[in-house]
Amino acid sequence: MADCLVNMIRISNGSTLKRQVRAFILVFLIEATVCQIRYSVPEEMRKGSFVGNVAEDLGIDAKRLKLGSARIVSGDSNEYIRLDVDKGTLVVGEIIDREQLCGQTSPCSLNFEMIMMNPMQLHSVVVEVLDVNDNAPVFREKEMHLEILESALPGTEILQMSATDLDVGVNALHGYTLHPTTHFNIKVLSSPNGHKYAQLYLAGALDREKEEKLLLTLTAVDGGEPQRSGTLKIHVTVRDTNDNAPVFTQAIFKASVIENVPKGTLVVSLSATDADEGMNGRVTYHFNHMSSNVAELFILDENTGDLTVNGVIDYEENKIYEIGVLAKDQGGQSTSTNVIIEVTDVNDNAPVITLTSFSSTIAENSPSGTTVAIINVKDVDSGKNGKVSCSVKDNIPFTIQSTLKNYYTLVTSGALDRERNPEYNITFSAVDDGSPPLSINKTITLRVSDVNDNAPVFEQSNYEANIMENNSPGLSVFSVKAHDFDSGQNARVSYLLIDTQMNGNPISTYISVNAETGVIQAVRSFDYEQIKTINILVKGQDGGSPPLSSNTTVKLSIQDQNDNPPQVLYPVQTGGSLVAELVPRSADVGYLVTKVVAVDVDSGQNAWLSYKLQKATDRALFEVGSQNGEIRTIRQVTDKDAVKQRLSVIVEDNGQPSHSATVVVNVAVADSFPEVLSEFTEFPHDKEYNDNLTFYLVLALAVVSFLFITCVVVIISVKIYRWRQSRVLYHSNLPVIPYYPPRYSDTLGTGTLQHVYNYEVCRTTDSRKSDSKFGGAGSQNVLIMDPSATGTMQRIQSEKSILDEPDSPLEVRPLTF
Repeated sequence: MADCLVNMIRISNGSTLKRQVRAFILVFLIEATVCQIRYSVPEEMRKGSFVGNVAEDLGIDAKRLKLGSARIVSGDSNEYIRLDVDKGTLVVGEIIDREQLCGQTSPCSLNFEMIMMNPMQLHSVVVEVLDVNDNAPVFREKEMHLEILESALPGTEILQMSATDLDVGVNALHGYTLHPTTHFNIKVLSSPNGHKYAQLYLAGALDREKEEKLLLTLTAVDGGEPQRSGTLKIHVTVRDTNDNAPVFTQAIFKASVIENVPKGTLVVSLSATDADEGMNGRVTYHFNHMSSNVAELFILDENTGDLTVNGVIDYEENKIYEIGVLAKDQGGQSTSTNVIIEVTDVNDNAPVITLTSFSSTIAENSPSGTTVAIINVKDVDSGKNGKVSCSVKDNIPFTIQSTLKNYYTLVTSGALDRERNPEYNITFSAVDDGSPPLSINKTITLRVSDVNDNAPVFEQSNYEANIMENNSPGLSVFSVKAHDFDSGQNARVSYLLIDTQMNGNPISTYISVNAETGVIQAVRSFDYEQIKTINILVKGQDGGSPPLSSNTTVKLSIQDQNDNPPQVLYPVQTGGSLVAELVPRSADVGYLVTKVVAVDVDSGQNAWLSYKLQKATDRALFEVGSQNGEIRTIRQVTDKDAVKQRLSVIVEDNGQPSHSATVVVNVAVADSFPEVLSEFTEFPHDKEYNDNLTFYLVLALAVVSFLFITCVVVIISVKIYRWRQSRVLYHSNLPVIPYYPPRYSDTLGTGTLQHVYNYEVCRTTDSRKSDSKFGGAGSQNVLIMDPSATGTMQRIQSEKSILDEPDSPLEVRPLTF
């Protein structure tokens, strides 16, 4: 606790007074700094009068008040005190009438709170309103009449009278004076609550025959400067002797009444007796002294002495009432007494919640303990009826803390997540301890602002898409979609292609991704025979700061299109020589003449090949297997069959539309080579060629022998080299990379087949073997005929057969004509 010395200027009755007032500042460091400052100011100060220098008393610069948006946020009477932010002072906002504001309550204070932001500071300010002597004492009546028996003895109490002064302290009622004092005098007495009243008593004997009527002037004076006063004229009539005055059964009557009781409720029954008889013994009851507002609350039956309620009794306005009652007989004698009524509080006021400060928006990443709002809770009841407890609704990440009497701070008590709860309706509940308890609820709406704490999420972690080969560049292939649970710019997703390598080239040369829509487009046309699948990595990145991202994979499969015609591998179509298959005339039905071997680099049904005979010298002698391409005899060969047979076979794939290739197969039907030679010599040949046939034959044999020996040497060398290499790798403990020899190479060197292929051909059920696998060229013998020859044998060339038929019924030796 720290003390603050505050210098304040007071203006009263046109003079300037300088006083030093000590202000006590209570500092609490619970999210906000709290300081309590006390000032005092005389009532009736003109508007704009100086009250106190808040900036100086708090030890801060006046600019701090303005920068901190200092303001008076709550209080008893905001219109009376105003904060001058530019000067850092408190000034009078409206002329203050202390009597109207507080009545007889002393001290009279204005309580309010001043708040500053950045950082948040809360200060409690108490301004005590000092009384000035602006009210004179006033009697309830200007004149009153008394009748007194002449037999009254000196010292007899006549009546009690009091004046009311709205001022308090030294300016309140100070005393009474009586004039003249020849027969009567007064005693100034004080009630238990400090109120002064005058008791009139007989100071000397009366003589009705000398003075039947007397006029007394009772003057009430206050203690102010200048002094004010009020007068009461008392007309005294001296009557004949009535030697017994009424006597109350109690010196003081005490009673209690519950506030808010209905009208007509009996408070107390007063009773007084008179020993006289007749009219002198008949007693009536009358109010003696009380304030005007009390007279409106109670009714006194003058015959029975019953005191009942006639208005609304409010404990919060007045906690105790003191009423003077006079009992008079009909002979003129009277006795007075006091009735003290205590008001019992009931729980008739619910708590009041005032929102002092509130931030309507809070970031979702705010740490636990962040201040959201400051509230003020009050209950004007007393005791446990005015004791209030405040809480907030459960199951929300907020809690309430008490920082100062009647003040509560709402702070966060856990993590906030805008994606789960973008808005909170926070209900404050204030309940007092009365019976039954009264409560009040106040709801505020708090919005949670977004921060970038969620990365984009793709609908799938992996996608699969298909595209037909030979597509046009720029074709939209697929679309990916990612969602971000954040909002605004934090939820705006951009799609980026993660650049990887494919076949030594950046993938961006194949595929592009639209940054806004996530549409994947083909940059180039694809060839299934070169690329079958493309793995695409796409990143989804939001627009937050810093940005968050996630990845997904799109597997793009290239679908085959029938864009390649079949390629005939066997029989090889030569440009200068005529190749013929030799069929003996003794061949049976179903004799395998040869086999057309073709491939299609497409896949699936686009590579399914079918064979059919297009043209033939004798269509009744040969047939072609539609699935395996085998050319077989369909009847017994006879002597009448021509030696030269020319077959045209067409190979078609199963694509839409289909592609085809045509191959010409020459067949020689003969039992011996001379027969074949005699048939083929019918072709016109150059004479010079026939003369040199023997030379060419010897030369061909020499070349074949040389090639054979060379191949044997090369094969043995390769075997030895591989064996030595395997031994070196074995001893070096290095990983061995297996070597796979090519299954097929482009024999003709045309370059149409760029890759290695392995083919499996299935035969029909009438084949001698269920299937055959072709991994390379076979060892079947073929007959090659040069159309320019004149019948002389030119050369014999050994060719590898492309068919692998170990169970063929006949093996024909290779001949060249």
